[in-house]
Amino acid sequence: MAKRKSVNYPGYKHQNPIPNGSRIGNIAMSSIMNGTEPGTRNVPPDLAGQVINIFKHVRLFVEAAGGTPDDIIKINFWMKQPSTGRAALNDEWVKMFPDENSRPARHTLTLGADSTHQVTCDVIAVIDR
Repeated sequence: MAKRKSVNYPGYKHQNPIPNGSRIGNIAMSSIMNGTEPGTRNVPPDLAGQVINIFKHVRLFVEAAGGTPDDIIKINFWMKQPSTGRAALNDEWVKMFPDENSRPARHTLTLGADSTHQVTCDVIAVIDR
């Protein structure tokens, strides 16, 4: 039976005692990621800046797990204002996943009003390496 391995990468650490994600066999799942600047706890004030950063974290996570963005099968996003924030999200989405015939599934939910972030996400990847 495959053993679970924590997945961490430099520049991002949770305040709680949890890893950036975990991997068992060929499945990697992230913990929640947010739009902080990699390597700092600085949060850009604007949604576009947070979205750019969150996609940096997505790439860093999947690479730390041994894969590439092509291995991502689903991303769940939480946004404070999903109806008005999708344009910023879609801009970075098509940059990371330019082939419209090979994009991961995606679900966008409403982020709680008490969050200090405008966007968060988690990632599921299947890595056959």
